[in-house]
Amino acid sequence: MRSEHFPLDTPFKPSRAIIIWFTTNFILLMGFLIVVVLVPLVYYDEISRSSFDAALVIIAAAIVMFFIWARLYYDSMWYELHDDEMRWKRGVIFRRTGIVPYNRVTNIDIKQGPVMRPLGISTVSIQTAGYSGKGVPEISIEGIVHAEELRELIRTMVRVCSGGDGTGSGGTVTPQTLKPAGLQQVLDEMRAIRALLEEKL
Repeated sequence: MRSEHFPLDTPFKPSRAIIIWFTTNFILLMGFLIVVVLVPLVYYDEISRSSFDAALVIIAAAIVMFFIWARLYYDSMWYELHDDEMRWKRGVIFRRTGIVPYNRVTNIDIKQGPVMRPLGISTVSIQTAGYSGKGVPEISIEGIVHAEELRELIRTMVRVCSGGDGTGSGGTVTPQTLKPAGLQQVLDEMRAIRALLEEKL
């Protein structure tokens, strides 16, 4: 399966609407803080009006700084799909990169919150065998406009790497469909199991 919006071996970025999404979430958080914490403090005369105004200025400055961070974070993000794996990179101060082989993928979910819906973006969350027990995705591809198309593309790549033909018919992994490195790993694990069984007998 080939995709017009997500070509293989070509880095792609999320929608720029992700900057608005990040900033809006932060503004909502700050608004919650003002209503729940600051306003009651002023109402019950725990802090002065001037202290309240100073807190509002600090919050406004924090929103501006967060917006700048969101733009820098967007600039650092990219994803790339290959025949056997996907790669990603992100981070402003601390750069993070990762590689997720398709043969480890167990779940692919699409999430779209109330702020994302009007912006037309979604998050594609990908869980792998190593992360399934933790309840968190190994990678979240955020700010994607054509999320369904991306999910179907990744599902197709997962099926192909698992021995299927990419049509949804599935398939069984055989020695012919395994790569030499994968076959060697299976043989090593079988030898280790045999050795453990022989020790117990």
